Amino acid sequence: MQIKTVRSDALLLLTATLWGFAFVAQRVGMEYVGPFTFNGIRFALGSLSLVPLLFLTRNNGHSLSERILPRASFKTMLVGGILAGFILFLGASLQQIGLVYTTAGKAGFITGLYVVLVPILGLFWGQRVPGGTWIGALLAAIGLFFLSVTDKLTLQPGDLLVLIGAFFWAGHVLVLGWLSPQMNSLKLAFMQFAVCSLLSLITAVIVEVITLQGLFHAALPILYGGLISVGVAYTLQVVAQRDANPAHAGILLSMETVFAAVGGYLILGETLSGRGIFGCTLMLAGMLSSELSAYLFKPEAVFPERIEHANNR
Repeated sequence: MQIKTVRSDALLLLTATLWGFAFVAQRVGMEYVGPFTFNGIRFALGSLSLVPLLFLTRNNGHSLSERILPRASFKTMLVGGILAGFILFLGASLQQIGLVYTTAGKAGFITGLYVVLVPILGLFWGQRVPGGTWIGALLAAIGLFFLSVTDKLTLQPGDLLVLIGAFFWAGHVLVLGWLSPQMNSLKLAFMQFAVCSLLSLITAVIVEVITLQGLFHAALPILYGGLISVGVAYTLQVVAQRDANPAHAGILLSMETVFAAVGGYLILGETLSGRGIFGCTLMLAGMLSSELSAYLFKPEAVFPERIEHANNR
């Protein structure tokens, strides 16, 4: 294996780790501020954290991922940023509210279902779905049953909100797959984060009570969610993708679900029952099945959309 491949795989695994532990930060932050306040400030920081990378790509011109940074008019960029930012706002809001009522580990696995949902929702765009994706969807559905469905055959409230959010994450990935080839992906990320932040802050002012004390106590989780999970992880992902094998990338980035559970256990003391662990195992198997079948079916078309989900963070 080439040194570049090993390095890119290591960076992608680190990226997945940072994303996974972000679920812990989001959960901790909810103890001090409301979900819309948390997301509003978090995505504002995320947007600002991309400014150095934007200048770097501008100054280096042809040296950093020029092939994924096409030019687009300001109007196209603005419309694309607003559309992606609005869908991001819906997905992030549902996830953040859901985290008030569920664990970081469960939220990580349920959110990860977007990997399976992307190709299925792609049917509405006339895309073909590989057989492995249907197998993955079945495994994920069975896993979700063991993880979240109660004895009364109902989903727990927090899990249900996160599950609905997963559909918006999947829609967001598809929208990014459509927009990214038309414009500078870093500028698109910057604008969608700004739009999501603005919508979240407006909602927070209307429905939540914002206090300086709450912001002070939530500062560390917010900083992690905005700067580390978005700024640092996004930069690592962009660098890693230059030499990444698509199959490796999809699998390694899917591991964020595992790291969310690990982080919840180590930091928050969260545990899963044997039934829950079995469900998580099936869900992870379903995600990996979907990723691998997508790569074998049409890697050049599927993986750019899937991997672009870093913009979600």
